[in-house]
Amino acid sequence: MGITDTSMLRPQVFALQEGEVQIGLICSEKQAIDATLHSLSQDDHRICPVADRYWNARGGSHSDGGTFIFTLSPDSEGSHRITCMDKFGVEVALSMADEPCDWTREISVTTESEESIQTLIGERLVPGNSLAAFEMIREQVPQWTFDEFRFACRILSNGAAKPRTTAVAIETLTLLNDRLYSTGNKKRSHVLYLVRCELARLFGALPVVGTTETTDSDYRLIDFARRAALTAPPRDGAVLVIDADGFAPEGDDCDAMLLCKAFRMGWRRFITFNCRGQRFIGCGLGPDTDDVTIDVYGSSGDYLGSGIDGLTVAVHGNAQDQLGQIIKRGKLVIHGDTGQTFMYGAKGGDVYVLGNAAGRPLINSVGRPKVVINGTCLDFLAESFMAGDPLNGGGFVVLNGIRLDEDGAVVGLKEPYPGSNLFSLASGGAIYMRDPRQTLVSQQLNGGQFMPLSDKDWDVILPYLEENQRLFGISIEDLLTVDGRHCRPAEVYRKVAPVQKTAPVPIPETDDAYGAEEEEEVAAD
Repeated sequence: MGITDTSMLRPQVFALQEGEVQIGLICSEKQAIDATLHSLSQDDHRICPVADRYWNARGGSHSDGGTFIFTLSPDSEGSHRITCMDKFGVEVALSMADEPCDWTREISVTTESEESIQTLIGERLVPGNSLAAFEMIREQVPQWTFDEFRFACRILSNGAAKPRTTAVAIETLTLLNDRLYSTGNKKRSHVLYLVRCELARLFGALPVVGTTETTDSDYRLIDFARRAALTAPPRDGAVLVIDADGFAPEGDDCDAMLLCKAFRMGWRRFITFNCRGQRFIGCGLGPDTDDVTIDVYGSSGDYLGSGIDGLTVAVHGNAQDQLGQIIKRGKLVIHGDTGQTFMYGAKGGDVYVLGNAAGRPLINSVGRPKVVINGTCLDFLAESFMAGDPLNGGGFVVLNGIRLDEDGAVVGLKEPYPGSNLFSLASGGAIYMRDPRQTLVSQQLNGGQFMPLSDKDWDVILPYLEENQRLFGISIEDLLTVDGRHCRPAEVYRKVAPVQKTAPVPIPETDDAYGAEEEEEVAAD
């Protein structure tokens, strides 16, 4: 049984894996779940390092009670099976796609399939064409067998051996990792694991730092064992690829410190992969970093992107707690969920989150942070927000309150914000809530007020929704469609703003005995 602290100071993340071997996990952070699954998978190939479902519990939730119970019971054949239910007896739903993959076998496809897949990918594996390559593969995934999909991913990872196609191969595999699309009967968790294995295989085969052999590749690989061989970039635009596995989570020997050292040597583009909870990625680079980009793969740790001042960080998966704390400027893109106290004390930055945020996001944020969260979040969103007037350059949060189904289609949540204390004690900024059914009620506010969405408000948030569409494929048209009808923005979005302050009411003079007596005492003092 996992019971979530109602104060949300110690949230809990749950995970469930279905199949021949079932696993239920309760941890304080998702990175602990990932580490456990990775360890278990080393002993039993039937266990996938990616869970079928992850979710955060909200303490005191009226919908699930903040409690989830894993029950082990015998079935009709005498085996034991796990069921997971919330406090009210509602079972946690999993995808109907349940075909597993045996990745311990060699890839085996027919000659006809091999030639067809090679042609389809070969025609599209050209620089600048990653989106077209991804869309072609996405359309084929439901029909392909697991081996045919594995073969397609292998062609992509092999394509990175040619300097001309390295970038497009990385970009296409990354889109297969980041985007939601139909997998047919195949388990999505297994599809993701295969993609991530090929990405790791691709990165691990890149030319190493300090190599003496002639290569036209813009990429250089470094790992813990070869960290002393770090040199300046061979050319402008070179990419340093850091294998984080083996680095300490923090301290002098962590990968974040190596990245800072490489930055001082002149590197400006980074990829870090095989993350196993390493913290502080992107921290410590200082100002004047607008030309720096960091792409993060794996299970990154806490404080990622905290205090950044201009650089761009993309997390290709879920992020952990304390992401983007006291960020001054820059851009964060999270292709998944993010953890507790997201952007605490942030002063600026443009941030996009594909999924959900846990509790207490954007507390004490000031200045002009601008954030789009496509899912929802737990309690205390933007508490004590002090970000000026969004119509005059101030900060704001767009909370879309949606999820993407297994085919990648937009589905509105029953409750776009299920928590309490929305915009609690805020003095500036605004929350733009996608709430076409107006389920949000005044009791969920604490110092905020509902206001109609004006044309000026829409003009402010539209560029951020356009960038959100480019990053995640979530179209503005879909966001403005409710029950099959295209709606005006003001019919779909509501604005929550601080309560307007009024001038203090002067205390009238009084002639009663109490007042006269008080005046005499003051005069005597």
